Amino acid sequence: MTMIVTTNADLSANTPRSVSPAHWHQSVGYARQACARVFRDGGSPTDAVAAFGVKAEGALDWGRAVEMIADALCARPVKRVA
Repeated sequence: MTMIVTTNADLSANTPRSVSPAHWHQSVGYARQACARVFRDGGSPTDAVAAFGVKAEGALDWGRAVEMIADALCARPVKRVA
């Protein structure tokens, strides 16, 4: 198993323009915690992404899973009609 380490500076450089840097940083931290729990329980990156309702296409690594979860957390909520 290969571990890829991503620093905060690396993820801060990838901050989407439509999201405030503070919100992105907080979302990345929460996504890392969620991925760590899934990893500890023997899950895969695909399991972690699926827990947040995001569909993963292709092979995922943990770094990409963190980014996808952070994107989902930063997405604007969809208005629901009654």
